[in-house]
Amino acid sequence: MSPEEKDRKIERLEQENQALRERIAELERRLGVDSQTSSKPPSSDGLKKLSKIRTKSLRETGKRRSGGQLGHPGQTLEQVIRPDKIVEHPTPCSCPGCGYDISVVVVKKIIKRQVFDIPAPQIVVTQHQVAVKECPECKAQIQGSFPEYITAPAQYGARIRAVAAYLNHQHFIPEDRLSEVLMDLFGCRMTAGTIANTSKTLAQIIEPAVAVVVEAVKTSAVKHLDETGLRIGGKTNWLHVVATETHTWYRVAAQRKDIEVLANIKGVVVHDHWNPYYQIQDVNHALCNAHHLRELKALEEIEQEPWAKSMKKFLLLACNYKHRYPKGIPKSIVARLQQLYEQILQRGLSFHHSQPPLIRQGHRGRVKRRVGHNLLLRLQNFRGDVLRFLTAPDVPFTNNQAERDLRMMKCKQKISGGFRSFDFAVSFANIRSFLSTASKHSLNLLDLITEALQGNISVFLSSTTTS
Repeated sequence: MSPEEKDRKIERLEQENQALRERIAELERRLGVDSQTSSKPPSSDGLKKLSKIRTKSLRETGKRRSGGQLGHPGQTLEQVIRPDKIVEHPTPCSCPGCGYDISVVVVKKIIKRQVFDIPAPQIVVTQHQVAVKECPECKAQIQGSFPEYITAPAQYGARIRAVAAYLNHQHFIPEDRLSEVLMDLFGCRMTAGTIANTSKTLAQIIEPAVAVVVEAVKTSAVKHLDETGLRIGGKTNWLHVVATETHTWYRVAAQRKDIEVLANIKGVVVHDHWNPYYQIQDVNHALCNAHHLRELKALEEIEQEPWAKSMKKFLLLACNYKHRYPKGIPKSIVARLQQLYEQILQRGLSFHHSQPPLIRQGHRGRVKRRVGHNLLLRLQNFRGDVLRFLTAPDVPFTNNQAERDLRMMKCKQKISGGFRSFDFAVSFANIRSFLSTASKHSLNLLDLITEALQGNISVFLSSTTTS
């Protein structure tokens, strides 16, 4: 073999070696990331979760001990002044010590102990009846009229139907199991079909209320956006959420990029840098820094890039200032934080510019960059969206509001697996919009559903439009 052939072979082997090292690093990163260091859900961590995954947190160690703090009101059960029922237990008629007769002795004091419980639930059957009379003159049959909500010879009342809808949509008990629950609790075996029809009726009644919720979130100053997969008819569809602190709007879409209905919203939208959200016009964007912290944690622990630890500390420091000055961070502090942010960015970019370039796959397309380099470019190009929480008091540090509102919908999917029809998924999303918004206004959900099934949503409208 000639020296030229040896040199070419060595060069080819070096390139192969470099490609293999990059491939190994990529695979090791895939194995290393989890729900704490990426946007992967906790369910993807598997059953063999390491103890470090459970104990590590992005939060810094605080000065206060865990648990209830001084001044916390607490939730201790306390006696009431007027109990519903009083049971008197007899006092012995003679002294157990000396045998003296104390049956006529005046009571010195009464010791009270109260037990909080509920009566045994049972179905109450109310019979409605009207009399029929015959006119002696024309022989016409004349009868009274039933209330509008009584339409059948035998039917379920609004309260028991509301209990079924509440347990089905707020606590996600499937219809078949819910039928057993109602039998055990009330001795009433409501069929799964009746429960489904109740949900359909409820969804139709609350349509005006959902329209009010949609208008409220579209016109709010700050709203949170997120989306997640939803199984309908064995296929993956998408559930989108637009949420504020007071309103929640869920909507079902066949395509993930179906965001045309958001074209006319205004204000600030907080999201996780999903690119289609940037197609929304006439809005300001704010990025979720909880996602950034998880990505930085992976870069710090797996790739061990030195700038990532500094950026993570910076974001946590900025978050502390956000909590310390809820009405607005002083401009001098904001200027200093922005300067520090730029310094860390330049340090990170210098680090990546000094690294050997990755081997290009093929001869076309964009040159491949490292994960940390891509994150740096996002933090640089969208610095205004990343740091918007510093200058806008009403813009939060994270997109946790949308994350929390989506979490219960994923819980529903884990219990039931999905929906058989698109229409029922839409009905469920509308009912959850109704219940989530009502819960944010501290309304009693069971009473609210009972009123809604009787055609009355005025309580919901008055409570959610005046706040």
